[in-house]
Amino acid sequence: MAKKRRKTKRQLREERQKKLRKRKRKRIILLTIEIIILAALLVAAYGIFKLGKLDYNVLNKKKLEVYKDTGEYTNIALFGLDSRNNELDGGVQSDCIMIASINNKTSDVKLVSVYRDTLLQQQNGRYDKANSAYNTGGPEDAISLLNRNFDLDIKNYVSVNFNALVKVIDALGGIDIKMTKEEAHWCNLYGAETARVIGEHWSDIKEKAGTQHLDGIHGVAYARIRYTSGNDFKRAQRQRIVLEKVAKKAQKANFITLNKIVNEVFPMISTSFSSKQILGFAANALNYNLVSTNGFPYQVTTSETVKNHRGVSFVIPIGLEQNVKQLHQELFNDDSYEASDKVKEIDSDIVYLTDITADNTDAMESTFKGDSLNEGTE
Repeated sequence: MAKKRRKTKRQLREERQKKLRKRKRKRIILLTIEIIILAALLVAAYGIFKLGKLDYNVLNKKKLEVYKDTGEYTNIALFGLDSRNNELDGGVQSDCIMIASINNKTSDVKLVSVYRDTLLQQQNGRYDKANSAYNTGGPEDAISLLNRNFDLDIKNYVSVNFNALVKVIDALGGIDIKMTKEEAHWCNLYGAETARVIGEHWSDIKEKAGTQHLDGIHGVAYARIRYTSGNDFKRAQRQRIVLEKVAKKAQKANFITLNKIVNEVFPMISTSFSSKQILGFAANALNYNLVSTNGFPYQVTTSETVKNHRGVSFVIPIGLEQNVKQLHQELFNDDSYEASDKVKEIDSDIVYLTDITADNTDAMESTFKGDSLNEGTE
């Protein structure tokens, strides 16, 4: 058996140095991992701290009247509130009612405005304007109204007041809107009122046709205009234009701008989304793609002759069942959809209350049917 050779001092020294280098590398790796974990924890803590500024509202799921969970889509109710005293969870009209439908596979987003004066069945079975549900029962009643009348599965909502939208637009550096001379005139009138309500300084824009750069005051004022051709139908279209412009600029905004928006705007937002859900949306924010916007119902007319209602003008869906069927086709690509018995019942009730059918009434909404994403742009 060969005799084992003793290691020289040099070899022993090199082995010790090698072990020291290995330990040092391990410490560096561990330190790096710790720093990464710490950074992740700090980011998460910062996010949770920011999300703590939101007004969280836990909904009673049993009251939402969810109809057939689609699974493939996330449907969210968006409410713009005419809140003069910062009310967020009821006792205030929802001037803007939208449904955002997100395709969970493609991240495509479709946006639908529900005309606020639409005659629909309320929580207690009575019939009234769509926007009255939020006023009388807060977001729970407003969501259940959308699910009940349109066969939807909305479980969550986001509500903001107009002051929040002013600050978002200003933080993003304003938005460019193509408008008529008449719209520019009304934009100044609504701008004066909006500025007084929120206590902000403002100045007139030029009352001329063409593209104008709007600050927050005038951006909100533009979204509130209803005294032009098209009335509330056109107003809902303007609201979608403003939201589209804001969404596109927000996707390109830097961290400092987004942080400013979070600090100033989150206290003016009410939502049922959890912190985990919101962080999930934020992580995917750059992938969302707004592919279509539209107004709903698609075929409507207006009427002041509604049984048990006097002196009030309503938007009347012409054939609610057919409108809901088309809604499911356009939002969910469901060409085989058949309306529920509840929607058919509501359709029948609306015909009884108004005497309006497709056979005896012309649709008045065709001008705004099939809004394009180029609306309000050059």
